[in-house]
Amino acid sequence: MPDQIYLLGNLMIMMAYAAIMMAILVPVSRAGQLRTNKLAVATAMIFFSCAVGHGLHAVMGYRTIMSEAASLHGHPGREWIWAMASWDAVTAMIGVYYWSLRRGYAVLLGPGAIYVDPWGQHRINEANARETAAREAAESNRAFLATVADHIDDAIIGATPRGIVTAWNRGAERLFGYPAEEMIGRSIAVLTDPDTMGHQRSALARINAGETDIHYTGRRVRKDGTRVDVAFDVEPIHDATGALSGVAVVARNVTAAVEAAEQQRAMAERSHQAQRMESLGKLAGGVAHDFNNILAIITNYTEFAAEQCEDKPEVRADLSHVRTAAGRATNLTRQLLTFTRGDAIQPQLMDLNPAVAEVQAMLARTIGEDIALITVPAAEPVSVVADPGQIQQVLLNLAINARDAMPGGGTLVLEVNTAALGGDEIDMQPPLPAGTYARLLVSDTGEGIPAEVAEHIFEPFYTTKPHGRGTGLGLATVYGIVTEAGGSINLYSEPGIGTTFRIYLPLAESAAQLDTSRSRPAPRDGAGRTVMVVEDEPALARVVTRILGNGGYHVVTVENGPAALAADAEHPCDVLLTDVIMPEMSGPRLVELLREGRPDLPVLYMSGYSNGLLGTTHVIDEDIAFIEKPFTGPDLLQKLQDVLDEVAGASARQ
Repeated sequence: MPDQIYLLGNLMIMMAYAAIMMAILVPVSRAGQLRTNKLAVATAMIFFSCAVGHGLHAVMGYRTIMSEAASLHGHPGREWIWAMASWDAVTAMIGVYYWSLRRGYAVLLGPGAIYVDPWGQHRINEANARETAAREAAESNRAFLATVADHIDDAIIGATPRGIVTAWNRGAERLFGYPAEEMIGRSIAVLTDPDTMGHQRSALARINAGETDIHYTGRRVRKDGTRVDVAFDVEPIHDATGALSGVAVVARNVTAAVEAAEQQRAMAERSHQAQRMESLGKLAGGVAHDFNNILAIITNYTEFAAEQCEDKPEVRADLSHVRTAAGRATNLTRQLLTFTRGDAIQPQLMDLNPAVAEVQAMLARTIGEDIALITVPAAEPVSVVADPGQIQQVLLNLAINARDAMPGGGTLVLEVNTAALGGDEIDMQPPLPAGTYARLLVSDTGEGIPAEVAEHIFEPFYTTKPHGRGTGLGLATVYGIVTEAGGSINLYSEPGIGTTFRIYLPLAESAAQLDTSRSRPAPRDGAGRTVMVVEDEPALARVVTRILGNGGYHVVTVENGPAALAADAEHPCDVLLTDVIMPEMSGPRLVELLREGRPDLPVLYMSGYSNGLLGTTHVIDEDIAFIEKPFTGPDLLQKLQDVLDEVAGASARQ
């Protein structure tokens, strides 16, 4: 029985070693490593020798069983004993050889190969080390670049080709007010208002069409509703296959540069206008002087001829028409000389209130019953040094133009008051230094003046009236008189609504001293209160935003009434500063809707029209808080403070 167990055990071990040998040789052979992978071959030889040895043991066991069956004293032959000993010696030597190879290998099985020889493993290790070092260097560079991108002032934005934000650095957070977690995954269109949406769509379309290096400037909307001018540099991002995978955008705030450029443009335009007016003045002056010489000849020879034709009434009648025409030409040249400051004037200290009263008396008889003439004198004398006749001529010219602009009737308002200028107003012709000035306002509810006409309105001989009804010298004369007196003119007009001319004249010294003595202290800080500014003129809206921001207020700027309602519903404001006349919705209508939920909302109106005109035409109530354009920063802050103080006082009394 033990011999049978011995035979069966050796057979099983032999089969196991043979299976292991084949499990090693088959993959090594398929990998083409039978000659190069010595460790694998040695390992297979060991398992082969073991399988053969156990096979021999099985044969001997079998013979022993058979011998015992034939003879009770049967023993294995001596030749088999020597065969087993010899094979065991071979197995021992193969084991020694295997052990010597095994010590030179770190592993028997390596990643990516069945068996790897030491030299091959060495090269693989070197390659892995180089790859690891390169990967670590790339990660370090990427981390460094990410840190740099996150800390620069410019906004760096990554987006998909369809405009979905995928990257948003801190510069973008500072510029647009949105944190990264709010913007990533959203469309970049959230920053765009309807007016500039086309620029962004065009840039994305050009990127998707294969263009590179795209630059443009546009206005964007920050999270708090304010608008900012931004310069964009847009580049495509391609993957390893060259396909478009995204868009890289670098954006920087250029609001200050745009405002500076606009101010520079306005200053250049004013300078150009002044040069043009000076050139035209010299030309007109030369023409007037020469024309006066011709008129003197015509007039005198007409008189000579009339004296010699006393018995010829028909001829004298004809000469009378010549004299009349010469008289009209003389008046024309007088206006030219006034425009060119060549006419003799007699400046004196005068009060503007009586001058307006005299003009009202003259106009009341001639202006027409369908026009309501209203005068708003100043509460106290407003003294200037000027020629009274010329001041009346200014008022008459402006009033007659206003009458002609209201063929179907309307309202004409003449006002007298004082105003403080900051020295940086952009619509003054010519510009004036900062200070307090006397102001005459002539406002009408007529047809208005288009912008293209307003550019030339003070040029001599420029007129839009039908042929034979205007000389084109009325407003040029007004310009000459005002500038001769050291003053300036501001024109504000909207077609179909009306026009306001503001005449600024230096106050006489006593009046200026009186006004200075009444100056109030500087306005208090806004303490972070939110002011909603509703203004449809972007340049003026930016100026107001800067004034209020510097005054300590938090400013939300919108361009019309519906936008104001939406912004207030999201973040209610503490005080409203709104234009009176706007497209889509007027200022009073906006206030009416906002006060349905908040009856005590403080409101300050602003307009390029005078308060007298708006009040008399019932556009707004006469007792509301109102500030006229153009205004200075201190005036606006003080007026806003007065409105807040008045509302606070009313609440305290209640």
